This record gives sequence, C-alpha cells and structure tokens, in this order.
Amino acid sequence: METLKTKLNLALLLCSQLIIFILMFFSNSISLLSYINKSFYISSLLLFISLAIFTVNTGFFDVVTKSFRLIFAGKDVTRENVDEMRPLSQIITINYSPLLFIGFINLALCLAALFFYYI
Repeated sequence: METLKTKLNLALLLCSQLIIFILMFFSNSISLLSYINKSFYISSLLLFISLAIFTVNTGFFDVVTKSFRLIFAGKDVTRENVDEMRPLSQIITINYSPLLFIGFINLALCLAALFFYYI
C-alpha cells in the first residue's frame, strides 16, 4: 500500500512538472526564469488548494454553514432538521496530503532553480 502511495505521488509530481513545461512551451519562453515563474504558480496553487481543503476538513467552517442553513432554510425547515444535516467537514472528505506534498516538492524545485539562477 505504501508503494502505491509513493508511485501515485511520483506520478503527480511528474504530471505537475509536465504541466510546467507545457506552460513554458506555450508562453514561447523556454528559460530558467520561465521555469521558476511557472513552477511558483503551480506550487502555490497546489499549496493553496491543499490548505483550503485542510481548513474545511478541520471543521472551521461548520458553524458558518450551520448558521447559513438556519437563516436561508425557509419556513418549512425547523431547527431540528438543520441540526440533523451533516456538517461541511463530513461532506468534503478529500485527502489533502498528496497535494500538499507535491506543492512543497515543486516549491523546493523552484527554490533550487532560483538558487542556480542567481549563482
């Protein structure tokens, strides 16, 4: 099972690097600076998505969604019906760790390329 996760993470990392090189090709600028810029965009997007999923999974927005359900439910829905509804943290159960891992690896590659750019 662990090797399957490792292979999946490696495949996701290779896919993200392929996306970076495709973006570099379509921007007509194949250089180290272009790689640094594109990899920063991709890694920050992956990190933002994974941290947003983490925030939702921890239950941070459960109180907000419950209050919105109470306010906008209408006259037919009672408070007990709203209390029986599943909270947002139980509805969205996406594993955020692969995205977080790939985002950090891409960011590390971006920083390594930035180091070589300034040498």
